[in-house]
Amino acid sequence: MSATIAAGVITPPSIEYSQLCPMLLVFGLAVAGVLVEAFVPRQARRGIHLVLTLGGLAAAFVLTIVVASSKSLFRDHAAGHVAAMGAVAVDRPTLFIQGTILVLAFVSVLLIAESSHDVSSFAAQAAAIPGSAEEREGLLAGITHTEVYPLTMFAVGGMLLFPAANDLLTMFVALEVLSLPLYLLCGLARRRRLLSQEAAMKYFLLGAFSSAFFLFGIALLYGFAGSVRLSAIAAAASSDTGSTTLLLAGLALVGLGLLFKIGAVPFHGWKPDVYQGAPTPVTALMASCTVVSAFGALLRVFYVAFGQLTWDWRPAMWTIAILTMVAGALIAITQTDVKRLLAYSSIAHAGFILTGVIAATAAGLSASLFYLAAYGFTTIGAFAVVTLVRDPAGEAAHLSQWAGLGKRSPLVAGVFAFFLLAFAGIPLTSGFTGKFAVFQAAVAGGAVPLVIVGVLSSAIAAFFYVRVIVLMFFSDPAPDAPSVVTPSVFTSAAVVLGVVATVVLGVVPQPLLGLASHAASQLFVR
Repeated sequence: MSATIAAGVITPPSIEYSQLCPMLLVFGLAVAGVLVEAFVPRQARRGIHLVLTLGGLAAAFVLTIVVASSKSLFRDHAAGHVAAMGAVAVDRPTLFIQGTILVLAFVSVLLIAESSHDVSSFAAQAAAIPGSAEEREGLLAGITHTEVYPLTMFAVGGMLLFPAANDLLTMFVALEVLSLPLYLLCGLARRRRLLSQEAAMKYFLLGAFSSAFFLFGIALLYGFAGSVRLSAIAAAASSDTGSTTLLLAGLALVGLGLLFKIGAVPFHGWKPDVYQGAPTPVTALMASCTVVSAFGALLRVFYVAFGQLTWDWRPAMWTIAILTMVAGALIAITQTDVKRLLAYSSIAHAGFILTGVIAATAAGLSASLFYLAAYGFTTIGAFAVVTLVRDPAGEAAHLSQWAGLGKRSPLVAGVFAFFLLAFAGIPLTSGFTGKFAVFQAAVAGGAVPLVIVGVLSSAIAAFFYVRVIVLMFFSDPAPDAPSVVTPSVFTSAAVVLGVVATVVLGVVPQPLLGLASHAASQLFVR
């Protein structure tokens, strides 16, 4: 974006603030959160942060609806509009993705707020934990780090910009803006300090390599097309006048960076360690919002810039989707940690969504959008339940500690079992509707063998989901079994929203399916 100088007069760039207001609001409140950290006494920060964060996310969602309902935006430009001097695309798929991210981020912040909601109660629990005074002080420090709120807002702002970026440099900036706060957030689990910091370091190093490949791919595509604008790359690819080597190499490297963010095989190695080591509310944020944002960016790049090259990238994407579904399902069977199991489940689900991406049609885009929204609510609800099962040292993540949970707390175990059944794709849950939609789009796109692999992978995944359910309801609890804490209003709200969304999107999916179809009807603006 640059100003134009003509006859000694500087013409400022044209910025459509009304179309960008949801993102600008989130970034503005993130900056306000930094000022709160700098100037407001520690005791008063949490309440202010909650108002700014939850209120800001809700307001941004309302603004997104207002922008999506703008008749002038979609009357003059049927598919949408390219704003900020061509750097940002405001179209129906992007607005659907941004709305989904804002809702899921709101629910995730409820879990983040839970981690600091009762300081006195936590202090009493920490005093009873064996260990040195320094270790107990470290546990208490974890709930007073209110900088988690502005970091979350910066990450969410990057997530909103990532799928809306209309050129690769803007997309790279958005990638870094969403990633850097997440690196810090992953290291804030004070109860598992070493594990959390190790996870943050792994995520940072692997994310840095991924970003480097992404940036190298941008350079190659610029060398091919003479521009980083997605539409210019598509036009150059259609004209077939440049170097095919530069084009395909750039496609592969940019795709690597995007596939790393969604955790597709073989770029998935960071996911189980980071999900296990990060604070569970942060894991919920990453497993929902980051995945939605990354898939949105992947859909935009492959549908807009490389839409004319489907015969070139679909075979590779077939291989990646198959590996992702099969590896995620098979490796999950061997897991003994609940969060690692959910991480490999997330990897398998990334493969299922890729089947919709591979369709390269409006139906594939619509199915992918629905799946992302449905999966996001279910996964936040599942991680919210994980935060409730605790022993004196913190969350009880080992599967052996969940034995007999159905006898000690049938409601919590029943809710978790319901989320697991949704992950497995049992009818009358959102998981079944989402899988049916992406598989149907893939069949229509000629990817029948891919769908067969997806169905078999779903059957394998159902085994380890049912294994956990059997463990909870048909095993006797150990004498020192962990307790189930009474959820606060924040966690209760997150769980209820997850359950309601999973039920409604399974029983009455048509409203959201219709909204996703409407969003995908014009694909992406070019």
